[in-house]
Amino acid sequence: MTVAAILAEKGREVVTVAPATTVAEASALLAERRIGAAVVTDRSGRILGIVSERDIVAALAKYGADALTRDVGSIMTSKVITCAENDTINEVMARMTRGRFRHLPVVTNGRMVGVISIGDVVKRRIEDVEREAEEMRLYIATA
Repeated sequence: MTVAAILAEKGREVVTVAPATTVAEASALLAERRIGAAVVTDRSGRILGIVSERDIVAALAKYGADALTRDVGSIMTSKVITCAENDTINEVMARMTRGRFRHLPVVTNGRMVGVISIGDVVKRRIEDVEREAEEMRLYIATA
């Protein structure tokens, strides 16, 4: 199973923010959309970073309430690891586990075409395991 299959099911919408967006605005957006991260992009759509709930908590711990008035460009994770649509679920799960991050932009031909989360990956992996188990039960029952 590949990343493309996840995107086909969940959609390709990507929530982005500009680097000048305040942490307060980004926090409100994450809460409103019920998501854990937004990709920080420039006007041309180039990925500059990612701002996650974890980045916001770290900024609050470091700057206190003043963190809310800072721009996300100053607190974002700037080293963003990406994946491709043809990457397998097992590959991206390993990448996310090794890097200890939960969101992965999907890039095709230099263009961002979606974002997957560890929740998307685990959900799909569980579905695959359940399907395989059911196929084994059917195989055994008909043998």
